[in-house]
Amino acid sequence: MHNKTITELAQSLRAKEISSVELTQNYLDRIKQHAGLNSYITVTEEQALATAALADKRLAAGDAPLLTGIPIAQKDIFCTDGIKTSCGSKMLDNFIAPYNATVIEKFNHSGAVMLGKLNMDEFAMGSSNETSYYGTVQNPWDTNAVAGGSSGGSAAAVAARLAVAATGTDTGGSIRQPAAFCGITGLKPTYGRVSRYGMIAYASSLDQGGAMTRSAEDAAVLLQTMAGFDEKDSTSADEPVPNYSADLNKDLTGLKIGLPKEFFSEDLDSDIAATILTAVEEYKKLGAEVKEVSMPMLKYAIPAYYVIASAECSANLSRFDGARYGYRCDNPEDLADLYTRSRGEAFGGEVKRRILMGTYALSAGYYDAYYIKAQKTRRLISDDFKKAFEEVDVLMSPVSPSTAFGQGEKTSDPIQMYLADIYTIAINLAGLPAMSVPAGFVDNKPVGLQIIGNHFDEAKLLNVAHRYQQATDWHQQVPKGF
Repeated sequence: MHNKTITELAQSLRAKEISSVELTQNYLDRIKQHAGLNSYITVTEEQALATAALADKRLAAGDAPLLTGIPIAQKDIFCTDGIKTSCGSKMLDNFIAPYNATVIEKFNHSGAVMLGKLNMDEFAMGSSNETSYYGTVQNPWDTNAVAGGSSGGSAAAVAARLAVAATGTDTGGSIRQPAAFCGITGLKPTYGRVSRYGMIAYASSLDQGGAMTRSAEDAAVLLQTMAGFDEKDSTSADEPVPNYSADLNKDLTGLKIGLPKEFFSEDLDSDIAATILTAVEEYKKLGAEVKEVSMPMLKYAIPAYYVIASAECSANLSRFDGARYGYRCDNPEDLADLYTRSRGEAFGGEVKRRILMGTYALSAGYYDAYYIKAQKTRRLISDDFKKAFEEVDVLMSPVSPSTAFGQGEKTSDPIQMYLADIYTIAINLAGLPAMSVPAGFVDNKPVGLQIIGNHFDEAKLLNVAHRYQQATDWHQQVPKGF
């Protein structure tokens, strides 16, 4: 049963071929069997089985939502009432959330079964899931390689069939890059499309929750549940939520695809470039038109992103001080010692690095030189996308310049690690929706095709991705042993 999609499992549950309790137990057994992947931080077995039993009663009564009884997992960045919400950090290792994030509430109302909370880079800072306090997540395709980050636990769990689907968050590529590395479908919606209430903040103007699934069809189902205006979130967009599954099969004849030439530079691995261009050829067969576009400001995306993200991280993480909740050092001498040692002992190296960078960028004398300049650059990058979408319907590119790299390969060189997100971070700066879909393999490791849309064009992205997945079977490939 673990190889079935959300829609297929929903049909099996309604046909009484299997109960939600049986299905949930199957996944819980698989999680124990493949615990070595380290994809879960917390497994909520007792709660999951209780929720599944209620789902079976709801299904028997009829009129249950599509996700009722479906076992999914949540990234450990969403506050979950009564359950540890760690954000992958020692700082929150003892934090039991006293309320539910809006995303969690929406899944609870849908009747979905939560299997547990998934591993992630500490406070979502990382591109490899190696900064987690709970250890590195292994890639199911190559257990010596990283799963990507920060939503590496989510990607690995879905790829290894340890959950039907999972949530993720994306600040600069943290859904799309691990999805590409693990050979699954990852959707980062438009900024504001999914509520951030109860989602522990890293960079408030960039963070966005999204879906990690095996197919675009499943991503449409998950986004349908997650999307919508939330009065508790001041950044939530008050836009109507369309039926994301309605136009999945829409014909692509006449679709205009743009290929940003800046994303196909000499820095890109030639085999990955060839794989992406092969995928684009498939779209031509489906009736799409392809043209090259130029977006000259994209080359400034990485410095602009890391100034803005680090500045916002510096502000957001100031609340973790050892005084109110989370980790507290032993026997502090005074308040200054409490703050200093609690933060020094509980934050990992990457989090400290970004806090220091952000504090520096926001300090007197450097605010105008760095932070303001980065925000101006952000607007110019956004303008580049705006001009591109006057000519084309969607943009396509690689997700990452390489396939999943080896564990420990880039941990000593932060710059090389940051460059792993070179094709994804500009999309967050512009607040646009984007997807990663499996497009092939290089050296037996998955390659992701990135599809970028205009604001609130998720339905179009899902249609474009789904038609490709109908014509290919890359998304149906399963890692050996899973």
